[in-house]
Amino acid sequence: MKNFAYTRATSTRDAIAQTTGNPSAMVIAGGTNLVDRMKVFLDQPSDLVDLSRLPLKQMERTRSGGFKIGALVTNTTLADHPEIRRDYPLLSRAILSGASQQIRNVATVGGNLLQRTRCPYYYDTAFGCNKRQAGTGCPAATGVNRGHAILGASDQCIATHPSDMCVALAALDAIVEVEGSRGTRQIPFAEFHRLPGDTPQRDTNLEPGEIITSITLPPLPAAKTGVYLKLRDRASYAFALVSVAAILELSGDEIRSARLALGGVAHKPWRSPEAERFLVGKPATPETFTQAAAIALQSAKPLTYNGFKVELSKRIIQRALAVVAKGGGLA
Repeated sequence: MKNFAYTRATSTRDAIAQTTGNPSAMVIAGGTNLVDRMKVFLDQPSDLVDLSRLPLKQMERTRSGGFKIGALVTNTTLADHPEIRRDYPLLSRAILSGASQQIRNVATVGGNLLQRTRCPYYYDTAFGCNKRQAGTGCPAATGVNRGHAILGASDQCIATHPSDMCVALAALDAIVEVEGSRGTRQIPFAEFHRLPGDTPQRDTNLEPGEIITSITLPPLPAAKTGVYLKLRDRASYAFALVSVAAILELSGDEIRSARLALGGVAHKPWRSPEAERFLVGKPATPETFTQAAAIALQSAKPLTYNGFKVELSKRIIQRALAVVAKGGGLA
């Protein structure tokens, strides 16, 4: 780990002032991902600005009936909150499936959005990596790519986003509020993370110096029966091979609206608007769910070792939709 200067921010404005114009400065809260990256020299900040004492730990209802969550709320606090468990159970389940209790106790909501891929080639500095340094190649493309993307990848990068919580937030159409030197702005969750394209080194659309201050969940009655399912190599805390967050609004057996997000398959949590549109107006039957799953994966481009993810994704989508249609409740 490279030596760095450490300061504790006294306000968001102070943190912004310390990081704006200093590209080698970084912010830290829980540090559960950043510290690991610093230990292996993936990140070498000259200055580390600690946000952990800032007043960004609120959890409160919005006037519209949604829920506002401060960026420094821990994963444990969010997952265990009774109103989250009641009104947004898929979010609670996603968080609980994502890490051990010890990590959840210190990991923050804002930090979860900013964690980086766990692609082994990204972490191994013996290999080139376009995400670490542009123009050095993507060894995963011709290497061991069993855990890599089948949707939205590019020639520059095939890494996947690691977060479980973000898949649920994508299905919920959360809003990310950020603050920077030019004031505050709100970013729809679908626009927060980026696909790799020609700039795989950029994971998000945050501007330099901007800091996440909160995440807002919209009022969504159908989310009460929403489901999060995760498939992984082992039952302990492993990153998803494929995961899915599914929400259906039903009128009798007819689907009135649908939300479907996948994890473990792309550089960002992957929404399937085509499959969602197909589901609307259809009966909630196994045949409908099978067709929707096929539509969600129609643009998949499997690699040498991860072709199994296509069929696996279809099956987990079918399973999730079937569970939601029966009222949810699958832990």
